Amino acid sequence: MIRDIVRSPMLLRTPSEPATEHSALDASVGQDLLDTLAAHADECVGMAANMIGQHRRIIVVANGARHMLMHNPEILEAAGPYETEEGCLSLEGTRPCKRYRRIKVRYLDECWTERTFTFTGYVAEIIQHEIDHCDGVII
Repeated sequence: MIRDIVRSPMLLRTPSEPATEHSALDASVGQDLLDTLAAHADECVGMAANMIGQHRRIIVVANGARHMLMHNPEILEAAGPYETEEGCLSLEGTRPCKRYRRIKVRYLDECWTERTFTFTGYVAEIIQHEIDHCDGVII
């Protein structure tokens, strides 16, 4: 289901709780994120659950034509720091931030299978932005 976008900085600053495999809520949050990202594909390349009002560690990321669902993503390694400026569907304008060109991420996929993968470039930047959302960091 397509959900409304949360725009309250106070709500977005609340850190998220881990997602759990046997939670019906977490399963529906993942699908709602995929649906909401698809509905905003012309202006958005990633979303975290708190952007739709659910404080769960669940993100979705556009990786080319594919939308990846990640439960409980965590960055294990980061290399190649750089400064950039990012916007967010939940907030007005852009903000400066530090990102890394290459990140190694451990997460649970849509089937709750643990994955570890190295991402680079723009996809790595999107993942970092969405993990910041999970941590209550506003960019």
